[in-house]
Amino acid sequence: MHLKNIHLTQFKNFSSVQIALSPEINCFLGNNGSGKTNLLDAVHYLCLTKSAVNAIDLQNIMHGHSFFAIKGEFQKKAKSVEIKCIVEAGKKKQLINNGKAYDKMSEHVGELPVVLIGPDDTQLIKGGSEERRKFFDGMLAQLDRQYLENLIRYQHFWKQRNALIKKFAETDRVDTILLEPYNEELIHLSQAIARKRAEFLESYAPLLVRHYVEISGIQEDVRIRYETHCLEQNFPGRFRSSLKKDLFLKRTSLGTHKDDFVFDIAGYPLKRFGSQGQQKSFLIALKLAQFHTLKDQKQTVPILLLDDIFDKLDDQRIKNLVALVARKEFGQLFITDARPERSRTILRDINSNISFFEVAAGQIRIFSDDGYRGH
Repeated sequence: MHLKNIHLTQFKNFSSVQIALSPEINCFLGNNGSGKTNLLDAVHYLCLTKSAVNAIDLQNIMHGHSFFAIKGEFQKKAKSVEIKCIVEAGKKKQLINNGKAYDKMSEHVGELPVVLIGPDDTQLIKGGSEERRKFFDGMLAQLDRQYLENLIRYQHFWKQRNALIKKFAETDRVDTILLEPYNEELIHLSQAIARKRAEFLESYAPLLVRHYVEISGIQEDVRIRYETHCLEQNFPGRFRSSLKKDLFLKRTSLGTHKDDFVFDIAGYPLKRFGSQGQQKSFLIALKLAQFHTLKDQKQTVPILLLDDIFDKLDDQRIKNLVALVARKEFGQLFITDARPERSRTILRDINSNISFFEVAAGQIRIFSDDGYRGH
């Protein structure tokens, strides 16, 4: 699968740009703040219906305008797929697949698999449990439509129960009969989500280990521990008996929204004991394992977005990553870099179809060995 072309209208700092893309490697080169990441984010929108950078759709509209539109033409096996995403102030977001609008955004998730490796990935290690849950939930949502539906239902009932708990706490009147349907749903959904997460890690973990060795060049004991109370036999009883605590906190204190994925190296938490090099290798291994998981289970090669990745790696790790690219481990790649000559040097010996684009002040120019050749 690859993206053949993309057209942006009033998206972030791009007024109107349209470019044809290489089916293999596309490098967006330019100064920081020029809009390189915005181009990758536009691809992310087309694949996953949302931004990877700013979750508030309206804030991705170009300043002074009322809407943005992104259009892309994908080649998926023998089929051409045109996706349009339109966000307009005061209207519902639209996502259109070959002329037909989706009723729900979730219907599109997983159709065009994508993996992003970017600067904010450090929060997967250094941030709280929510960041890690979002990562694994995002991956599972692309793989399993039922899992995505369960997540959406969980969020709905969790918010509803929290509102009831807060009301009970403030009025000092508890209606356990009214609360019980929410308890039933959250217990059931917590167990279903937790089972799927635990099952998924069994196949995902070996890929993580393999890619860690490929990137770092070192054989180390790296693991992921899934921490949850939802699979314990007495979880339903514990959930119901936590009502007193919930009333005090004015929120639901047990459930799958409290789960965590703990990253370990040599038996110790990577967050506290891993070196910078070990953490960087682990992060890239996480994303490459995600890539191959999507590729194997979706039977479609995902698009890989590499945002400013060369700035975060030492020479040896760059060399190891480029070796994977040279072996045709990936399909279509999008790369951003603030140092044009670095990217051209790194990719010089790779036998691939590579397009270089200069990004500056909301404009894009294609660059070849003969110089600039258009917009």
